[in-house]
Amino acid sequence: MSQVNPDLVEAIVRDAGGEITGQTRLQKIAYLLAVTGLDDSPRFAYRNDGPYSEDVAVSAKMGSLLGNLNKERRRADWGGTYSIYSVNYQPENDDSPVRRKFVRTAAAATSVALELAASAVFPSHEGCKDPWAETERRKPEKVSDGRLDQARRLLAELKQIEVPKPLPDIA
Repeated sequence: MSQVNPDLVEAIVRDAGGEITGQTRLQKIAYLLAVTGLDDSPRFAYRNDGPYSEDVAVSAKMGSLLGNLNKERRRADWGGTYSIYSVNYQPENDDSPVRRKFVRTAAAATSVALELAASAVFPSHEGCKDPWAETERRKPEKVSDGRLDQARRLLAELKQIEVPKPLPDIA
């Protein structure tokens, strides 16, 4: 049974500074928030681009139809499309500066580094002894050009933020 919660997605976008580019980026941030205990835990499964939650996808769609979430589709240079999620409302007080710092740090990373980082955390949480090797096996086309090192640095940076459930020691 789906746990549709448009407020969850709106809060992620708001904590990112009011805008997130890309559904993959939104999904990976939501996943990392869930595994660190900074957000309610939508269910995630592994798909081609890493941890994915149908709950997050449906919540984003419902939020754009009924809530304060704006979704704009744009065409990429390579011909595909991507989404830009935004919110207009920014609260006057910040009741979760740690969560906001975590989201903004993740959102500032390149989308591939974020995808690789989340993709390494996923098998780590399932007991995989070498999650980076597993990530390389699953995503050989994305780990080149220093992107795997970028993902490791991102995880190390996120690990410095004090969260309820620390990220695994894999960076």
